[in-house]
Amino acid sequence: MSSVLAQAQTVTGGQRGLTIVLFLAFVAATLFITIRASRNNATAADYYAGGRSFTGPQNGVAIGGDYMSAASFLGIAGIIALSGYDGFLYSIGFLVAWLVALLLVAELLRNSGKFTMADVLAFRMRQRPVRVAAGISTITVSIFYLLAQMVGAGALVSLLLGVDSQAAKNITIVAVGALMIFYVTVGGMKGTTWVQIIKAVLLMTGTTLVTVLVMVKFGGSVSALLGDAAANSGQGQRFLEPGLRFGTDAQGLAGKLDLISLGIALVLGTAGLPHILVRFYTVPDAKAARKSVLWAIGIIGSFYLMTICLGFGAAALVGPDAIKAQSPSGNTAALQLAQAIGTDFFGSTGGTVLLAIIAAVAFATILAVVAGLTLASSVSFAHDIYASVLKRGEVKEGEEVRVARIAAFAIGAAAIVLSIFAQKLNVAFLVALAFAVAASGNLPAILYSLFWKKFNTTGAVAAIYGGLGSAIVLVIFSPVVSGKVTPGVGGAPATTTSLFPVGTDFSWFPLDNPGLVSIPFGFFCGWLGTVLSKEYNAEKYAEMEVRSLTGIGSEKAVQH
Repeated sequence: MSSVLAQAQTVTGGQRGLTIVLFLAFVAATLFITIRASRNNATAADYYAGGRSFTGPQNGVAIGGDYMSAASFLGIAGIIALSGYDGFLYSIGFLVAWLVALLLVAELLRNSGKFTMADVLAFRMRQRPVRVAAGISTITVSIFYLLAQMVGAGALVSLLLGVDSQAAKNITIVAVGALMIFYVTVGGMKGTTWVQIIKAVLLMTGTTLVTVLVMVKFGGSVSALLGDAAANSGQGQRFLEPGLRFGTDAQGLAGKLDLISLGIALVLGTAGLPHILVRFYTVPDAKAARKSVLWAIGIIGSFYLMTICLGFGAAALVGPDAIKAQSPSGNTAALQLAQAIGTDFFGSTGGTVLLAIIAAVAFATILAVVAGLTLASSVSFAHDIYASVLKRGEVKEGEEVRVARIAAFAIGAAAIVLSIFAQKLNVAFLVALAFAVAASGNLPAILYSLFWKKFNTTGAVAAIYGGLGSAIVLVIFSPVVSGKVTPGVGGAPATTTSLFPVGTDFSWFPLDNPGLVSIPFGFFCGWLGTVLSKEYNAEKYAEMEVRSLTGIGSEKAVQH
């Protein structure tokens, strides 16, 4: 076993070359598809919603490709490999979240809106304040999510090119950002959707291959896999029990509350993610929207079950020390597992080939997700803020699409800059923060708008700004940003996984994830704003209720 691990940690020139070739092949194919798709972007509906021409299965696969991000493929495997059972909670949380999206928002959102989340929120309210709030929230959540994908890109280049140079990681982040901007500005929703479909197929194929090899290695015995993972983890049986990462005795009450906060954010966050919500507008009717979510649940459920095998397989065959040596937060665990298991079955050449394949899939994962995020945020700016607020609906479609493309450049640039400073954080953890922000601001406004007839403009604005603002403030003053210090061992200096260096500490909020406080606060703000305002449009609520439940009138343009 030790000889296999030794070979598996060696990065060869051939491996780099093969990885680069596979990655360039994917990029070339997707660029071709994007350019082809751009020929059909004649209207705003084409650019924003792909002409609503995708079938339920196609959109379901695309949703899977959009949702199974670098956090899923790299981050969750890493957390499981380093934290065992506690890391598995991410897999469960991300999967259960889809049931919330299916039961509460998928069909109703598709029937009530047109291009963006704000179309639903502003349907029976004053347009300008609600659209501004929804646009700001969409852009903020998307940038949080983009950070995770960019950080994953930096971890990849460190492993594949065998360099620890910060400059090399930064260059990779810039390159990924440039590609995502191209996908969005040229291909729009059609190009982005096909990129996500291809990526989903590649990711499921690669993940299945590694999972099958791991299970064959352990004779098909999950018990043997877990036993070896625990033995190699250095934690023994504790590796397979809760409390190794979350809710530990050392963390006390704050640790237990942080675990609850994480769970709430994961389960509720999906239903408020803008880049997922806009995917429901790419299908022609509510039936296709429901079918999309069912397909997505099948794909996503299968994938998250396999992340268990990836994480525990990495712990058993690679080991936490080797994983931390390459990436302290564990972001390269799945890639190191691919190389180790490939070397074990097929020799060093097999390990090189399998790592190259999985690495190319990981690159594809990052590119597809960042394209979806950038599209959602740029469309929200153009459609909700520029066209509906600044131009008061008096804008030509071509001009609106042009503004969306310009916004994609600006948002992409902001994500690139912020990502360079967030590379010490685990990507799954970063996505959990994005989920918390989405669930705090977007979800209360969406649910109130769909189900509470008294909900009004003041309530919507209060819910979005209250939830969003509280989540961001609590993150800024949490250990995520400053104060999380790990003492050095054997005279080594102390280290930190916070954004700010050791010696900087302005954290007064004890939880890493703000969801436990910010999500209820968002709902409270929405309720308070509503009851303090006497605004109520019974006629518009009745119209929205009929439309959301039956789909009647959903093909009509939403008023600006």
